[in-house]
Amino acid sequence: MKRLLSVTLTLILLLGMLAGCGQTSADVNGNNDTNSSNTDASESSAEAEEVDFSQTDSDMFTDRDYETDYDENDSIYIYLNGDTATASSDSVQISGSTITITENATHIISGTLDDGIIIVDADETAKLQLVFNGVNINSETSSPIYILEADKVFITLADRTENTLSNGGTFTAIDENNIDAVIYSKQDLTLNGSGSLTVTSPAGHGIVSKDDLVITGGTYIVTSASHGLDANDSVRIANASITVDAGKDGIHAENSDDAALGFIYISSGAVNIEAEGDGISAGSYMQIESGDIYILAGGGSENGTSTSSGSYGRFMGGSRPGQSSSATTTGDSSTSMKGMKAANSILISEGTITIDSADDSIHSDVSVTINGGTFEIASGDDAVHAEDTLIITACNMNVSESYEGLEAQKIYVKGGDILLHASDDGLNASGGTDSSGMTGGRDGMFGGGGMSSSSNGVVEISGGNLTVYASGDGLDSNGTLTISGGYVYVANPTSGDTSVIDSDISPVITGGTFISTGSTTMMAQTFASSSTQGVIACTTGNQSAGSTVTVKDSNGNTIISYEVEYSCVLVIISSSDIVKGNTYTLTVGSTSGSVTAS
Repeated sequence: MKRLLSVTLTLILLLGMLAGCGQTSADVNGNNDTNSSNTDASESSAEAEEVDFSQTDSDMFTDRDYETDYDENDSIYIYLNGDTATASSDSVQISGSTITITENATHIISGTLDDGIIIVDADETAKLQLVFNGVNINSETSSPIYILEADKVFITLADRTENTLSNGGTFTAIDENNIDAVIYSKQDLTLNGSGSLTVTSPAGHGIVSKDDLVITGGTYIVTSASHGLDANDSVRIANASITVDAGKDGIHAENSDDAALGFIYISSGAVNIEAEGDGISAGSYMQIESGDIYILAGGGSENGTSTSSGSYGRFMGGSRPGQSSSATTTGDSSTSMKGMKAANSILISEGTITIDSADDSIHSDVSVTINGGTFEIASGDDAVHAEDTLIITACNMNVSESYEGLEAQKIYVKGGDILLHASDDGLNASGGTDSSGMTGGRDGMFGGGGMSSSSNGVVEISGGNLTVYASGDGLDSNGTLTISGGYVYVANPTSGDTSVIDSDISPVITGGTFISTGSTTMMAQTFASSSTQGVIACTTGNQSAGSTVTVKDSNGNTIISYEVEYSCVLVIISSSDIVKGNTYTLTVGSTSGSVTAS
């Protein structure tokens, strides 16, 4: 039978309530809140070009990008027949298996070219269209499609057609340009239509544009030894279905001359990436408006302890890192194997995003803002990492595996349903620069530094539902920690130098619900006496998983009741129904007693 005990020495001995119960000081271990914040936590440590995230599809895509119609009677026909071709216009120059297109017109192409190349060399103002109507082109030593000169080229996949482009494994220079992709464009390139295109590149990239690469329709399967899709200025995707298996990055945009370029914009469609490097990498910013995105980077989270992928740059075979003992330590130690990575900020507005990555799953050198979407994340390092600011206003996020769940200098959780599993800290707000991730997993395992400690970290939780299972600290801030709303549940182990909450500047709770179970080591900490909401913080003695914790008011009304999921020796509870100075009945397992909220 459950025994209800009054507050006696026996109760104190049984529950081990000690300094935790009814204290008005900040910490279970006796620290107070005299080190109140005089740090300007709003100061940003990152300097980067400001991103205009107000841009929409109408800014990113032209009407012509979506246009797939063409007048057959007004088009030029090119028929490929093995080792040469014929054309309906003398403007198409044919020399053996080399076909050169010069006229600003629509060209309908069909047939097979066993070892040849189509070159677009038109006027620099030309906006011409290539219609793939059942095309199969292989080039043993170059690019099957080489766009040398034009203003913009549109490749349209004709409805219900299957088209194939491939390289034989060698790229031999034919001019001063470094042609290294199956589709290689020096100019703006748009791919659209409702047919399919298979691209196979065993020695280089899949599709490259030295300007903008736009895809607004069609089904694409790209297999490449290097980047799958690569552009200098931008990659923009809407409505298409894209599958990439890449030896380096799945989608890569980078411009070394202009920091505002090298961005990635995904509006809709389905993107499925398996990459030995980063899944999606932007040298500038990344904007995800919606879409169904799946990324496997660096062989996945199971390779988070590898220094790099031993098969980086592999093509169509070979073990992925972690599948053989020889694949875990050989290879380029600087290989980045993140899911999504941007040198500037990342905005995710909606979408279904699944990421399994050896390194950070979502990473920005500046800021990450998540305003919606459904996420399934498994990471060998951080689930979401921003060097400066991480803001979550809405989402449904499940992190099944990570080293640290959410990491940034400043973390703001304003909404969303978030479930985090972390082998170290659940949330970590630290100043400094993250050096993790460039070695294929948690750099601390290999002598790296991670984010350095300072007192300008910020964790602010004002809404949402946040559940944290952490083997390290649940909520860790090298600065301030404030909870003003939402529901927060934290569980961490009963051993090691870990704490449910760990803040350099005494943490404060002014609203919401906070429930936690954990350890009472030298690191144990609770909320400061300056909190406006009542807090119950008590050591409980060893409690096994499955024990029930219940808080009742003086009238016997149950305020909070929950089941302990892991063994614990500490509970910290706060809600708007708990009033400072009031007495409550706390029941933990088979033992009950009266406690006063601080």
